[in-house]
Parts: sequence; structure tokens; C-alpha cells
Amino acid sequence: MVEHFSQLLNVHGVNELRQTELHTEEPLVPEPSVFEVELAIEKLKSHKSPGIDQITAKLIRVGARTIRSEIHKLIISIWKKEKLLEESEESIIVPITQKGDKTVCNNCRGTPFLPNMYKVLSNILLPR
Repeated sequence: MVEHFSQLLNVHGVNELRQTELHTEEPLVPEPSVFEVELAIEKLKSHKSPGIDQITAKLIRVGARTIRSEIHKLIISIWKKEKLLEESEESIIVPITQKGDKTVCNNCRGTPFLPNMYKVLSNILLPR
């Protein structure tokens, strides 16, 4: 199973893309406000499995003002550095059988369990 998902997710032989840096006097998009972070936290679904960090959505949602303030600071730090935390780039992939024989890898799809902090940032960047 590990080999199957490794082949699916790791593209070999692709030329490395170079990122072009943009230098502007003002940021293209303003930093997320406390209100935007609050809205993103409220969008988290409570009954989903946590990612590799094991921080549940429920813990974040019921967190006190201090926790939410620290999450806002973390989001701002990520925003300024334009770089995700290493933990946010990792996920746990769980195979889910689609149809047929459960022992055949091609009958499975992988469902990633992403860290909830990544989901908060995603909710800010891609509001629904």
C-alpha cells in the first residue's frame, strides 16, 4: 500500500520549477485580520480526524481567547514569511476502498488527514 501511494503522489522526472520573487512596496493581499482567523476557525468541522499534529478542530474551536490569539500570530508569521510550517506540509494518508477487492491497491483512494492549522489557513485563503 505504501509503495502504491508513493508512486501515485511522487512525480519523478519533473524539472524543478524556479519561483520568481516579486518585490513590491505593498503586499498584494493584506494580512488576515483577527476576525478573518475567527471565521476560518469557525468553519472547521468538529468530527474530523486530526492531522499529524493531533490538534483536533474541537480543541481549536473551543479554545480561549489566548489560543485564538496565538493562532492569529502564527498565521501572520506564516503570511509574512510566505512559508508553511514543516508540520503543515505533512499529512497522514489513509487508504479507503472504493470498490472490489480490498487487497488490490488500485481499488483504493487515499484520504489525507491534514493538520487543522493548515485548514485554518486554507479557509482564509480559499473562503467558501
